[in-house]
Amino acid sequence: MMLYAPPTSYNKRQIPKGSFRDRLTPKVPLPPENRRIGLSPWRSFRKRSGGIDLITHSPHRFVLETGRRSVHKVNFIELTVGAFILALNVRAQVVTTYSMDKPGTSTLIGSNSISDILLDGDTLWTATGRGLSLTSDEGMNWINLTNAAILNNQSATTLTIRGSDIWTALSFTIIHDNTAYPAGGGLRYSTDKGASWTSVPQPTDKGTVDTLMYGHNKIPTLDIPVLEGNVTFGIGLTSDAVWIASWYGMLRKSTDHGTTWTRVVLPPDSLDSIAPSDTLSFNMSNSQGRLKLGVNRNHYVFAIHVSSDSLLWVGTAGGVNKSTDGGVSWRKFNHRSQLQAICGDYVIAIKEQQFPSRTIMWAVCNTGDEPDEKRGVSYSADEGETWRSILFSDFVRDVAFRDSIIYIATDGGLYRTTDMGTSFIKAGTVYDPISGQRWTQSAVYALEAQGDTLWAGGADGLAYTIDSRLESFGSRWKIFRTYQPVATTARTYSYPLPFSPANEAVRLHYSTQDRTARVTIRVFDFAMHPVKTLVQNAMRSGNVEHDEIWNGRNEHGQYVANGVYFYRVEIEGRDPAWGKIMVVQ
Repeated sequence: MMLYAPPTSYNKRQIPKGSFRDRLTPKVPLPPENRRIGLSPWRSFRKRSGGIDLITHSPHRFVLETGRRSVHKVNFIELTVGAFILALNVRAQVVTTYSMDKPGTSTLIGSNSISDILLDGDTLWTATGRGLSLTSDEGMNWINLTNAAILNNQSATTLTIRGSDIWTALSFTIIHDNTAYPAGGGLRYSTDKGASWTSVPQPTDKGTVDTLMYGHNKIPTLDIPVLEGNVTFGIGLTSDAVWIASWYGMLRKSTDHGTTWTRVVLPPDSLDSIAPSDTLSFNMSNSQGRLKLGVNRNHYVFAIHVSSDSLLWVGTAGGVNKSTDGGVSWRKFNHRSQLQAICGDYVIAIKEQQFPSRTIMWAVCNTGDEPDEKRGVSYSADEGETWRSILFSDFVRDVAFRDSIIYIATDGGLYRTTDMGTSFIKAGTVYDPISGQRWTQSAVYALEAQGDTLWAGGADGLAYTIDSRLESFGSRWKIFRTYQPVATTARTYSYPLPFSPANEAVRLHYSTQDRTARVTIRVFDFAMHPVKTLVQNAMRSGNVEHDEIWNGRNEHGQYVANGVYFYRVEIEGRDPAWGKIMVVQ
């Protein structure tokens, strides 16, 4: 998977002016939910205030740069795979290796936005809004890989592990005409379980159109020369190659740890399969632009899953693609190509559920352009020949398994089924009774099962619940969030600043300074008229710092007007502390 994630819908917004727009004007460009600051089609973005990650629906940070990498062209070469001959433009990327001093541990996770979760033995890895965070003791202590030399404090979109090899992809934001656009921040990999890391620039092309030789066919292929929209959402590792799914950047493969990359030819929308022995005539392009190339939804690539060196699965905006010969020939499954087909063609994740005697493939499907597509998860017990679907009304994000139990993450919450979707249990509010923390947003972006423990990540942090005979699913949660400590009763702050009540809640952070005390918090308008009492004489422990949540409504349940508001934290036996809130709808 899936801090950026695949966009939730198509639209016809244009890419900003400049070289990128001159070369291609996407038909399916960056879909905006751009309230307040800018674009938000991704799992979560954040803006900074006071050194903390603020959970908002706006870009996680603004980087006023083009982000281009130095790339030079190498002569055409020929690769022979059996009877398959591919002539391609190979571009050498400048890679840099960093040795990493052993990072210290923290009791706090590195970011409050989680895009991917992966279990490696007893170690839980998370891709977050500020790099990677890992824990080997169920979250009591964290190692946060966020520093400039390794991950540049950028958002990690995905990660994958094979043996001692760990790969992750990064993303950041580029500003054009006061609008934020997601951009590929390159890849990082480690071959020694994270002791040292190598930086690989985001693969780009130099030119306008290449010609790829696929068997005896010459396939005109659109070059992707920039980073905007060229964000890697999926990584797959085989014994001899790394594969990346990069949305605008399509599907690419490297056999030399990212020094050079080749683009992998997938079927166009008009064909359900391709092989080098076929006679073919199509463009490999996901944007028309002024070049008037054909637009193929199947060339927007979101996900890759490696079952074996020969069996690969790729999720695109055009369906599920399967290769049984290591990525040479492909068969495509979409919602119209079979009698028992996937429910929607917008496939953002592919997972494999393994049993001793069988395997079930799962595709996380959402709706594309066709009115008969539906959101849900589709599964196949016969390697894609037939599919069954579990439908949802909300955008679906991820799926995880524990034996025959299936967990499904959606924007509307977390679901559990033991009978392949005939019946469900839906988790309620994610609330931690020990810390008093709770999620204010229902969306769940990433899942991972660790025995009886189910880990879930979203825009409000990381959490786990126990699902066992002794504890029912979702009845109790442990939440992990980061914050900037105040360490004194004299200080407090609110975040995000500003905040939009229609889209999010604001958190008021404070400390009772190592003692249990009664707390009262009241919100006032600019004229110091009382607006809302959040807590009154509530007992709060001293072993953790606290957040109280305000939804932007007054005592009558009405949203307050835009403007500046103040709040007062009254802690038993201490002088009051004051803070500021800014409401911007």
